[in-house]
Amino acid sequence: QVQLVESGGGLVQPGDSLRLSCAVSGFTLDYYAIAWFRQAPGKEREGVSCISSGDGTTSYADSVKGRFTISRDNAKNTAYLQMNSRKPEDTAVYYCAAEWSCLLSTSFVQYWGQGTQVTVSA
Repeated sequence: QVQLVESGGGLVQPGDSLRLSCAVSGFTLDYYAIAWFRQAPGKEREGVSCISSGDGTTSYADSVKGRFTISRDNAKNTAYLQMNSRKPEDTAVYYCAAEWSCLLSTSFVQYWGQGTQVTVSA
């Protein structure tokens, strides 16, 4: 059974850092690319970052480039999203997802996690 379980969300102040984790079971990280999406209230779900299944090539949305870093630990079968210099507009539910390749498109996601809330507020 495939499961993606996010953790690490919470309330942070602007400028603070936070690391999200995505623990994967049912497949290994060299089989699917792992992506992070987010959905703010009243907005569509958008792709944030992705790490490929093979060589670990990473990609980022322009809105988070230079602030967020995606990584993975194959031994733990877990992916991470390090978020620095948080802004209020980063407030959203963050989802990890499995894609065949890093397309950062909801249309091509094979599996979703349940999501974790991240709120950036003073």
